[in-house]
Amino acid sequence: MGKFVFYRQKSVIKRIVVVFSAVLVISLCFYFVRFIVDSKFYGKANSFSLNSSWKNYDYKRVYDLSSEVLYKKKFDYFALTLHGFSAFYLALAETDLMLAQDYLDEAVFNIRIALIYAKKKNIPQLEYMLGKIYFYRNLYTSSYYYADLAVYYLLKSIEDGYKSDDVPEFLGLMYADLGMHHESISYFTEALILRESDTLLLSIAEQYRKVNQNQAAEQYLHRISQNCKDEQIEIKNHLLLGEIYIEQEKYDKAEEEFNFLIGKEVHLADAHYNLGIIYEKQGDLVKARSEWRAALKNQSNHPGALKKIAEYK
Repeated sequence: MGKFVFYRQKSVIKRIVVVFSAVLVISLCFYFVRFIVDSKFYGKANSFSLNSSWKNYDYKRVYDLSSEVLYKKKFDYFALTLHGFSAFYLALAETDLMLAQDYLDEAVFNIRIALIYAKKKNIPQLEYMLGKIYFYRNLYTSSYYYADLAVYYLLKSIEDGYKSDDVPEFLGLMYADLGMHHESISYFTEALILRESDTLLLSIAEQYRKVNQNQAAEQYLHRISQNCKDEQIEIKNHLLLGEIYIEQEKYDKAEEEFNFLIGKEVHLADAHYNLGIIYEKQGDLVKARSEWRAALKNQSNHPGALKKIAEYK
């Protein structure tokens, strides 16, 4: 009887071991199959969806899908690239400045990692995108901290063979921020050859003005369209021309420019201040002081007007 019980227990244990082994094998097979499906089918499905969403300019979906891929594969080149690109375009569309900066930071992070894994033929485009992203980071932070990085990556993209018509204008703007006016003029002029616009004409004029080449600046200002649709460009055009005419001692022309601004009720402090300068140079200090006081009424801390009022107390 004892021997029978012993064999029976041994048989039960054997069955348990067999069942456990079978469950273990089935579980391993299940997880293996799931791994294959996730890595093959799921990966392909996401790649297809990413491509489709990208072609449809659905940047939010691209951003979300690439996040899913990167959660599983942190260094997937395709996902890193599209995640960086979509974050950049979401930043441009964002009205919340802080959120836009977060998107730009994420774009930089992903594209810089993508550069490490990129094939040689894809590197120039990534460098170009990094240059543009740093341009907007520079713009959104109201500082020049990223201007040098924007210049570096844009020039690197050109060196590596990438071509885009907007690169010269970006470089012109960044060199202007860096105070490198001659380089800025050079790239703005190159951009002007590709596509003339009132914005570029004004930008070139401003740079020539900063290096005291007023005659060249005036030529570009006169090229700005008489039917300019951008009011800010029109205003800056009249202000710059007026200042140049003062230096050229063309006081009647200068007065016309500043009176135009006063009629438009724009840049009133600067317009009245410069009219005061004209009258001062013509020897009429009564009218000059009157204009400087008018400047201070419109801008109580106008440095030029404050200085002149103090000078002629």
